[in-house]
Amino acid sequence: MGFFGNYDTPGRGVLKTPHEKRPFFKFWEVYFRHMWHLMGLNLLYFLFTVPLVAALMGVSFTGDMKWLLLVVISGIMGPATAAMTRVVRNYSQERPTFMLHDFRKAFKLNLKQGLIMGYIDSIAIVSFIVGVPMYSKMAQENSIMYVPYVLCLSCMLVFFMMHFYIYQMMCSTTLTMKQILRNSLFLVSIGLKKTIYTLLASLFVIAFNYILLILPSTIALAMTLLMFFPFTFLTFVACFNCYPVIRKYVIQPYYDKTGEKNPEDKDIDPDEVLFEDKAAEEVAVPVQKKSKPKMIK
Repeated sequence: MGFFGNYDTPGRGVLKTPHEKRPFFKFWEVYFRHMWHLMGLNLLYFLFTVPLVAALMGVSFTGDMKWLLLVVISGIMGPATAAMTRVVRNYSQERPTFMLHDFRKAFKLNLKQGLIMGYIDSIAIVSFIVGVPMYSKMAQENSIMYVPYVLCLSCMLVFFMMHFYIYQMMCSTTLTMKQILRNSLFLVSIGLKKTIYTLLASLFVIAFNYILLILPSTIALAMTLLMFFPFTFLTFVACFNCYPVIRKYVIQPYYDKTGEKNPEDKDIDPDEVLFEDKAAEEVAVPVQKKSKPKMIK
């Protein structure tokens, strides 16, 4: 009999791997492990927004021309977002990553599709900025206009959620832009649970930063946070939650169809296993009761 239990009792033995942590705790563990790299990546991505902000401030008095300039300049945000997403995806999936090298490589590889998506995003943002207030004002005057108003809000929300998948597929697959957009629309509903979790987290972070920006006393804090925190954090949330959905419904079916082995699989080659744990197959040895020793008087 040991001090802390009876080790003679047969059982499964020692597990080969520790118990998997719950997703919430695993998320924070992985995030804090790469937090400093993610802050540096956020600063790099923030630098791409500086020309865009400067352009908007420079044409603030030119009327509608600022929207055209916004579309032209903001296209470059597409490749930058794809590159950032590639690096953050690697961090979230615990893959070896060299931040600057991988960012530059992903920027070049996704330049064409990134520019296309950047222009699509710019046109969509301008459309929603103009359309939502316009339909809201028209709905106050005529109740029938609530229909296009609600449709516009719904399209904006769905388009926002599609971005949880768009840039990840762009930097993880060789799909065309049309296929990426179509798959993103389907994955929003297929992975609805993870999509909703990501949406709620994104809305919370966006609202928090917006409140800090509109308060005069916290503008400095808001700008500091924008430099080091929100872009990579929101991308990390999307990658951690939604990349498994992409892997299951987009990447893995390709390998199943072609019969190839998915390089992301971490299965161990049976020929390389030195010791095999078959504790679950062992037959329990009956414990024999120790008889009381006889004493000769």
